[in-house]
Amino acid sequence: MSRICICNPISGSGDHAPQVRELADEHGFTLHETEQEGDTVEFAREFGPDADIVAACGGDGTINEVVTGLYEADCLDTTTLAVIPAGTGNNFASQLGIPNIETAFDLVDAGEVRHIDLALANDRPFVNSCVAGLTAEASAETTPELKSKYGILAYVFTTFRTMNDYEGMRLAIETDNAVTGSWSGKAFVALIGNARRFPANGGTQANVEDGLLDVTIAEERPTMELMGEAAVSRFLGSETAHLHRLKSKSLTISVLDGTTHFSLDGEMLETNHLTIETLPQVLSVFVGEGYEPVPDEA
Repeated sequence: MSRICICNPISGSGDHAPQVRELADEHGFTLHETEQEGDTVEFAREFGPDADIVAACGGDGTINEVVTGLYEADCLDTTTLAVIPAGTGNNFASQLGIPNIETAFDLVDAGEVRHIDLALANDRPFVNSCVAGLTAEASAETTPELKSKYGILAYVFTTFRTMNDYEGMRLAIETDNAVTGSWSGKAFVALIGNARRFPANGGTQANVEDGLLDVTIAEERPTMELMGEAAVSRFLGSETAHLHRLKSKSLTISVLDGTTHFSLDGEMLETNHLTIETLPQVLSVFVGEGYEPVPDEA
């Protein structure tokens, strides 16, 4: 089998490259290390069609770019994705039950392959989530230098800085689900999950094989206590009137005042209109023991 690994050597703390080089060689991967912006998508687009397995080593943004390259090369049906977590947050890897780099490489030889959904936003792929509002604006302000210096706390610092001045956004969200309906109004956060669910009472992994998007809209401004993943989970996990939850195979989001940032797995897109759809079970990916095909929502 042909195996390639596309590695962003400066993801996260930037100290993973030696370990990845050694493990890639042990597991029969040809390694391609990125050097500049655009390399990740280009490598996946160029080498993906001839590979049986493509490993994406980095954070959520690196994984997004590898999947984008495979999607653009039209080779998702012949390629299996291996996620090697080496970023700041590694949220998508955690949804797949992949805790670290060594485990990720071991899964290539002994792990399970699942066929999961891929989501498209204005024809741009995302695997984990699409986020707009305060969280996305803070993410847009979080520089690589801050992430390298402070890790996950970099997002906390920029959220603090952004929170006081952020006034929210007026949105109109139309879905194809007559049961959960549509929504319009002023939102401070809008979160569309593919692999990620923004907690109700259960865990954060969504059912990523059901062809549905999990949508959470927060109407109220988060308080200064909304810091870090645990606090975000508490805020979004409170079933109160300020939260609206929708499920849909596809949806459109119209920004009624100007434009806003949307974070697609950490990759930024600024627009006033977004059309989102799912491609059910088109992405083959290795998963760990912690992955739940049908996660409990209770």
